[in-house]
Amino acid sequence: MLIAQITDMHIVDAGQLTLGSIDTAAMLGRTVARLNALSPQPDAVLVTGDLTDTGSAAAYEHLRTLLAPLAVPFFVMPGNHDDRSALRTSFADHPYLPRKGPSLDYVIEDFPLRLVALDSVVPGQTAGALTGEQIRWLDGCLSGRPDTPTIVALHHPPFAIGIGFLDRLGFEGAPALAQVIARHDQVQRVVCGHVHRNVTARFGGVVASIAPSTAHAMPLSLWPSPASDGITYEPPGFHLHYWQDGIGLTTHTAHTAFPEPVR
Repeated sequence: MLIAQITDMHIVDAGQLTLGSIDTAAMLGRTVARLNALSPQPDAVLVTGDLTDTGSAAAYEHLRTLLAPLAVPFFVMPGNHDDRSALRTSFADHPYLPRKGPSLDYVIEDFPLRLVALDSVVPGQTAGALTGEQIRWLDGCLSGRPDTPTIVALHHPPFAIGIGFLDRLGFEGAPALAQVIARHDQVQRVVCGHVHRNVTARFGGVVASIAPSTAHAMPLSLWPSPASDGITYEPPGFHLHYWQDGIGLTTHTAHTAFPEPVR
């Protein structure tokens, strides 16, 4: 089976530009068209956060319009730019999203590859975190299906990547999460967004990957460079997680065309 992962779309209200110059809607439209043209098509699309840039109801409405042409099911998760309440309201017809509770954690059991989504958002903060309750929930969830290959997804990477201004933010709960991942051999991959770059690391004894944004990128300023946040214009893209029985999970990076920024 094939799971596509898109992330960090940063959609704003229709007719507006993200950061005043980036047409993130056009870039997401190109990504959706590329996904629909793939052969074989993905079985599903996992959308790992920062769906919108502002969390406004109008931005989510615009996002839904842009995602509507997708030919396969898609599953959304929040990022630090999202608003949980507005997301819940806008995607009220997505039954996998919890209707109550402080976080949007869920499990998708519809495929040979199980998808477990963790909500790592801390309202009002850029950094991510998981509570003890969430980590215990994950442990119980994984214990219930020990023989089913599983992807664990969250928006924020719970590991350092060498980009100073991001690593300094940290991730609360990372050691406990790593311990849970390490206890469950069926976890094939930890997948993340947030960084707007294609990154691979090892976490909890398994491969962890960060997908590039469908829009702009963050600068590749590796430690000990005195990095600061900002944007750079590189080819946007997405990940394709390809599961084969007897072989395992491989991850491919695909790119979409990058339009010139609006000046």
